[in-house]
Amino acid sequence: MPYLDHAATTPMLPEAIAAMTGQLGRVGNPSSLHAPGRHARRVVEESREIIAAAFGARPSEVIFTSGGTEADNLAVKGLYWRGRAQGRNRVVASAVEHHAVLDAVHWLAEHEGAEVVLLPPDRHGRIAPETLAEALTDDTALVTVMWANNEVGTIQPVAELAELARAGGVPFHSDAVQAAGVLDVRLDGGGGPAPDALTISAHKLGGPLGVGALLLAKGVDPTPVLHGGGQERDVRSGTLDTPAIAGFAAAVEAATSRREESARRLAALRDDLIARVRAAVPDAVLNGDPVDRLPGNAHFAFPGCEGDALLMLLDAQGIACSTGSACSAGVAQPSHVLLAMGLASEQARGSLRFSLGHTSTPEDLTPLIEALPPAVERARRAGLT
Repeated sequence: MPYLDHAATTPMLPEAIAAMTGQLGRVGNPSSLHAPGRHARRVVEESREIIAAAFGARPSEVIFTSGGTEADNLAVKGLYWRGRAQGRNRVVASAVEHHAVLDAVHWLAEHEGAEVVLLPPDRHGRIAPETLAEALTDDTALVTVMWANNEVGTIQPVAELAELARAGGVPFHSDAVQAAGVLDVRLDGGGGPAPDALTISAHKLGGPLGVGALLLAKGVDPTPVLHGGGQERDVRSGTLDTPAIAGFAAAVEAATSRREESARRLAALRDDLIARVRAAVPDAVLNGDPVDRLPGNAHFAFPGCEGDALLMLLDAQGIACSTGSACSAGVAQPSHVLLAMGLASEQARGSLRFSLGHTSTPEDLTPLIEALPPAVERARRAGLT
């Protein structure tokens, strides 16, 4: 049955499975000096080179982490602390960031005395460069704006935003977890304006869970969040997971080698999905930028529905998707992304995200389109009781 939640995690690519399982039976800490350790180190460094080449970085600029959340926290907290040591106390972030960034920013405000400025998006979730320009001050320690939104799929004008931050002498971080592997994400900007730090995560592009990386431009050295053995440029301590890193590199190499072809295929499939959902449920509202959006993302609001109820009705039919809301202590909360975009609370609570990936086919759409109208009708009736 259809799996339409690739934005949450996508199945591992065969190349990644082969690379990871090939290392699982071997022993060796990559920090050890004996032969098994040297073998593990070689695997790690060759993987580092592959990932660096794919994302326009030097191998020394790839800092391995346990995933996107750790990488985001290292960038946000570490760069803020570095800036504060230089007398800078302001953090500028978009209001539509993933919680791994947004919660780290709020933590800095609550516990470290940071002055936080949240940039409001337009109705499509896009941050206008002039909005950032107005927020930049001499005491800004960090700007963080995601490459593409994980909920509504809107792609941000990263090059323009990075150029503004650089002109002000402010480090610019971008959470590229959703964009890596499907968009042309590069730390060097392809010769144009570029971020100083990029977050990527393996399991979003066909690699294993539990491994990711923070790409840090040369000379950008955040204060460490973890302390220990000093691995990873003294920025991130901890024993490296050699099998996971091997799988990560294999997934990156495979995904980026066919990125353009995959993006075209997914965009066509996404457009077909959008058209068929609109035909099946005429009052469904597409959220996010109608043009500059991730190729596999279709995010809809269904008026009169609770998203959680609609999700469970579709799940009962074997269709996996996700809501546009987060749950806290068992109480459904409207998505902060949708509220920042100006949606009413009721509309925000009635949204679903359908996300496509490398295993998606046109045949995945038919069961959804057949199940969606009766599920919407039932969810609306439930909302009236």
